[in-house]
Amino acid sequence: MTPARRSILALVALVLAVAATATWAQDVGRRRRAADISPQNIPYDGRFTFVRLRHGGAGFGRGEPPWAHDYPRAERNFSRILEELTLIKSHLQESNVFTLDDPELFAYPLAYMSEPGFWQMNEAELAGLQQYMSKGGFLIFDDFRGEHWSNFAEQVRRIIPNGQLVQLEATHPVFHSFFDINIAETQGYYGPASFHGVFEDNDPAKRLMLVANYNHDLGELWEFSDTGFVPVDLSNDAYKYGVNYVVYAMTH
Repeated sequence: MTPARRSILALVALVLAVAATATWAQDVGRRRRAADISPQNIPYDGRFTFVRLRHGGAGFGRGEPPWAHDYPRAERNFSRILEELTLIKSHLQESNVFTLDDPELFAYPLAYMSEPGFWQMNEAELAGLQQYMSKGGFLIFDDFRGEHWSNFAEQVRRIIPNGQLVQLEATHPVFHSFFDINIAETQGYYGPASFHGVFEDNDPAKRLMLVANYNHDLGELWEFSDTGFVPVDLSNDAYKYGVNYVVYAMTH
């Protein structure tokens, strides 16, 4: 990363901290109550819109469904960073939440899923997600660790029956599409992180169809990046991964 990009990232993080502190306590309290999670989607207008996938996993019974973990502060903070650092024009206060079989999903090049360790699909959702990926959609899986891998891998096999989940090499373009990220030096939110994906036709020379941040939680680091509750280095790295994923998905 160039010194200029490093300085911009630090400056944007400071701006986020100043702008968001006043509403932080209210937002965090609200996100713990599932009854208050009622997304209002906006129509497609050409600008980047953060898309989150709504799945039916039960989670821990902590007051919010697993798909909504870190919603909506994570995507709001991330969208501000994305617009400040790149030429991508973004919706800064709005984001969309779609079920896996929503036809509106096809208007957006990438989608994010939180806590795939609890992810379940009915047949309609399975068919919808298969069509989305076959048409070039890119998926980001985040916030899972330990035994959560088993369910995540099982659901991926349902979508791509012959797909091979492989650990990504540090040289893959997804880690160099905007920032040059050394994944060997990345500290995950839950400890050492690893990054996995499935290639089209299982060919590493072809398109990466999905990326999974195992033992990591980018969303949590985006959400709390402006509060002082998470280390600055970790949240800065989380933004780098997110920006790279978006740039890669929009150029492949």
